[in-house]
Amino acid sequence: MPTYSYRCTQCDHAFDIHQQFSDASLTECPSCGGKLRKVFGSLGVTFNGSGFYRTDSRSSSKPVPSTSASDAGGSSSSS
Repeated sequence: MPTYSYRCTQCDHAFDIHQQFSDASLTECPSCGGKLRKVFGSLGVTFNGSGFYRTDSRSSSKPVPSTSASDAGGSSSSS
């Protein structure tokens, strides 16, 4: 059963509650009777395995071009 976080818009009372997916959202604050809002946090999504990264589709036989500090400067030391 998932846990939902709620916060009152009037008294700023915050609490967590276990609810089923089929349950209706709470709308009234148990402390003051004000309006409740669901609090959504950031989700921790991790993509593991092959196929999620741009480098997964590259073949290992192709050399990857690299730039070094001497190449990027644009100056030439030959006369």
